[in-house]
Amino acid sequence: QVQLVESGGGLVQPGGSLRLSCQASGRVSSSYEMGWYRRVPGRQRRVDELVAHLTWGGNTVYLDSVKGRFTISRDNAKNTVHLQMNSLLPEDTANYTCYLYDYVRHYWGQGTQVTVSS
Repeated sequence: QVQLVESGGGLVQPGGSLRLSCQASGRVSSSYEMGWYRRVPGRQRRVDELVAHLTWGGNTVYLDSVKGRFTISRDNAKNTVHLQMNSLLPEDTANYTCYLYDYVRHYWGQGTQVTVSS
């Protein structure tokens, strides 16, 4: 089993920045992909928008609305993925959940709340 623990969420004013981190522990494969989803308040589904994805080879995918503002990166030695979020907007308010895909299954974190409000 793989456990994922997120940190870094909180309340920030519009235009501010936050850095989310997600550390994997347990039976972490030698290669994997990681990323972040977010669930926007009011929506029914557990997962809603793929915010950012990072492949083992370093390729990235971003939600259109966060391109140029968010950056996903990884510390392989610590099995940790980071999401640097700059120029935050009220519409970025959501519960952010990280995941790890080891080419067999997905593992999910518990989620961390990000609130962008003045």
